[in-house]
Amino acid sequence: MNELEQQFLKDLEKKLWNAADKLRATLDAAQYKHAVLGLIFVKYVSDAFSIRQDEIKADLANPEHEYYLDPDDFTPEELAEEIAIELEQRDYYTEKNVFWLPTESRWKFLQDNGPLVIGGADLVIDSKPKKITSVGHLIDNALEGIERDNPKLKGVLNKHYAALKIDQAKLNELINLIATIPFTHKSLNSKDILGHIYEYFLGEFALAEGKKGGQFYTPASIVTLIVEMIEPFEGRVYDPAMGSGGFFVQSEKFIERYAGKNNIDPLTQKQKISIYGQEYNYTTWQLAAMNMAIRGLDYDFGKEPASTYTNDQHPDLRADFIMANPPFNMKEWDAGVDDNDPRWKYGKPPSGNANFAWLQHMLYHLAPNGSQALLLANGSMSSTTNNEGEIRKNLVTNDLIECMVALPGQLFTNTQIPACIWFLTNNKGERTDKAGRKLRNRKGEVLFIDARQLGYMKDRVLRDFTMDDIQKVADIFHAWKMGEAVNGVAYEDQAGFCKSASLEEITKHDFVLTPGRYVGAAVEEDDGIPFTEKMATLTEKLSEQFAESAKLEAEIKQKLVGLGYEL
Repeated sequence: MNELEQQFLKDLEKKLWNAADKLRATLDAAQYKHAVLGLIFVKYVSDAFSIRQDEIKADLANPEHEYYLDPDDFTPEELAEEIAIELEQRDYYTEKNVFWLPTESRWKFLQDNGPLVIGGADLVIDSKPKKITSVGHLIDNALEGIERDNPKLKGVLNKHYAALKIDQAKLNELINLIATIPFTHKSLNSKDILGHIYEYFLGEFALAEGKKGGQFYTPASIVTLIVEMIEPFEGRVYDPAMGSGGFFVQSEKFIERYAGKNNIDPLTQKQKISIYGQEYNYTTWQLAAMNMAIRGLDYDFGKEPASTYTNDQHPDLRADFIMANPPFNMKEWDAGVDDNDPRWKYGKPPSGNANFAWLQHMLYHLAPNGSQALLLANGSMSSTTNNEGEIRKNLVTNDLIECMVALPGQLFTNTQIPACIWFLTNNKGERTDKAGRKLRNRKGEVLFIDARQLGYMKDRVLRDFTMDDIQKVADIFHAWKMGEAVNGVAYEDQAGFCKSASLEEITKHDFVLTPGRYVGAAVEEDDGIPFTEKMATLTEKLSEQFAESAKLEAEIKQKLVGLGYEL
């Protein structure tokens, strides 16, 4: 995004969160999360419905459009009535992948009728009286209408507003607050605005609930980096810790961005990527389903939210691409998990840390030519605690590790834990991949990339990647895999940045996979000044600083004595 787009989203974040402070006083973070995110979804689908309605009106008045209604064929009253009838035709909306909304599910209806419900008035919906007992009941009724008329959303929406222990006037105030969210922007896609708002609120709620932000939200630049490197053009895509579905959304964007392709195969009229996911947190599971539904993506998230370890929702899946950002260093993950679980092919992960459990779960579900990428804490690259070193050794000796990427610090909003990306594959042999790239034989090699110096500080505390940074890493990775130049970049080892290491080299380093060990230090440019001359200059400067320090120390002592302190 450019600076104007980033500023638009930052202003939106600040506005929403500050205005919401007074409302959060009556609910804890977990309850408020349900209340806010559900209403934001209703606002989004209602805005999309209204925008489509305006388009239909314009088409009906356009003599060159097939929907045109000629005013000469009607009296003014008849024309107005005919337009009103046409605007309520479901097919006009569904043909553009816009959710059809019954009257009671439209945002204007909620805003207009909230105060009436508080006043105890009975409502009339589509000429029929209906008893609505509270603002919460009004919202639940709107959600039920959306689910009833849109089967994709069946069971996805959180219809528990009537049960919230919150003052009705406050809930109506929340409706009016969310009404101020603009889902239109001259360059930002409305779906991306919605996704950004979801991610922002998830991070803020995670903080309020005392949870690690990484548990819910992966920075968009890291998601983009992984997708650009793994290239999920078509096939089965799986995320066993999917959060709100960011990897799936970015995969669709990746397909649309390259060669004018989109996610629908013109021959079969089916999606090029089949989406499979799993999520334990119920609210986040719902958000992921909403995220897919608004984008018109078919998906399989299992029968229910569930633990990936004890209730695998896709036991027979063998995926072409697996991407995940699981919770870092998760403890006590293995309650109810068999020590002899077939997933632990390379060693039983320790109870105190789930990093290698996630990694092996993904390998278990990986197709013979599949590729996987996952974010883990840096400790995973070197730890030897409780069998972790042995598992890492087995992964190396079985030639499953393709690439290791060290990331800069300060990339995550809610955790300062340094992170890395593991790329693994079941087949390093010569072949053509799903992207049509001809891959060379890479058996016995691992690529190490140290990206810690890339990126920029987007504010005082948060670092981010530019698209150029992402492309630099992705191009090096693909050039290494192919053995030929990609976007004008041919692979060669670069001190301080990348190194193609043999399994023998990794063995000498006791199977530690930290990129810094292999890439070494960047070579400094020779400025032509002899070392002896540099040393003399530095020594002179140091002497001057020592003298200045002594002078300041004497002045401080003098002032302290003047204030009556004995030294």
